[in-house]
Amino acid sequence: MDPLINMYSFLDVAILLTLMILSLSFLFTAYRIIKGPTLADRIIGLDMLVAVGIGFIAVIGVKTNFYLYTDIAIALGLVGFLSTLAFARFVLHHGDNSEFFDEEEAAMADADAKKALEGTQ
Repeated sequence: MDPLINMYSFLDVAILLTLMILSLSFLFTAYRIIKGPTLADRIIGLDMLVAVGIGFIAVIGVKTNFYLYTDIAIALGLVGFLSTLAFARFVLHHGDNSEFFDEEEAAMADADAKKALEGTQ
């Protein structure tokens, strides 16, 4: 039996296994983005989604022997990093109010804040 044939079959199995693991990672990450509960969780989930996308691009690049995909993955990594940085600055300046799940809780918190503000004056 030719060892080169065994190597290609091993590579095909490794690519298939890697794509399945990345797909599971994508599903779990999408769940975390949707479920939250805080804005920080969603931002980290989006950053992880970029990393999973880079993994998909790398595996497809290996599968097709077209390594220009590596440049695309590097560009996606840069854009993902910059978007995470922008989200972090947004949260730093505007705060994270995502702990309120419904409008009633948010209204009660606003009323409590107004009472506290009136009490200090």
